[in-house]
Amino acid sequence: MTGAPCWVSLMARSLDGAADFYGPLLGWRFVTGPEPWGRYLRAFAGDREVAGVGEVARDWEYPVTWTTYFGTENANDTAASISERGGTVAVGPLEFEAGRIALVADPAGAAFGIWEATGSAGSGLRSGVASVWTELRTRDAFDAAIFYGNVFDWDGRDPARYEVRWEYDHVVLHVDGRSVAALHGGGTEGAVDPRVRPRWHVFFPVPDVDEAVREAEKLGGELMDEPRDSLHGRTAGLRDPDGALFSVISASG
Repeated sequence: MTGAPCWVSLMARSLDGAADFYGPLLGWRFVTGPEPWGRYLRAFAGDREVAGVGEVARDWEYPVTWTTYFGTENANDTAASISERGGTVAVGPLEFEAGRIALVADPAGAAFGIWEATGSAGSGLRSGVASVWTELRTRDAFDAAIFYGNVFDWDGRDPARYEVRWEYDHVVLHVDGRSVAALHGGGTEGAVDPRVRPRWHVFFPVPDVDEAVREAEKLGGELMDEPRDSLHGRTAGLRDPDGALFSVISASG
């Protein structure tokens, strides 16, 4: 699924602590993954690989955060396109056993990753995105859509597969008939606070949002946004014990 979100990963202070929080909360199980740059866990929901968790040194001044990765055919070309359009390439592209990745940011400062998958890695990336919804919270959704659309060539791809729509104050990317990401710049629903730095925000599905909030608080998490019903389902914003922000969503409400 090139040109679209393909993966999410968390850089945590403690792998064990992250597993103890997200495992009970989201029903995930964890398997030790490849360690090109340190310890790493692969998270599964049932048989589907949905996320990765890495460990950052405790003495590093590095924010604990979820990172959204976009698939690309060529990491070098995409990194160059990001720089040419006012974005920042912070790390990479770097090679590892599943391809090549880079950590980057758009012109507004929202960080994300790019991933050029190789070999059998592509099937894992395609499966992971189905269990996560990701949304860019920024100041100008239209400027952001122009940037991401040019970088990932949304308009140049097969129109039978890729479509960008304006829906409920969001610019939404659809791939193969399914919405895979949204870009939100404020509006009537969930307006973006202008004091908040633009960022990609992940949503994880749960059977019951209110129960998930209670469980998160028991596990040491913090409620950031009260549960509410939205056009996309019932949602709530949370922060894990290390400070990483995310949301839970339940279509059934």
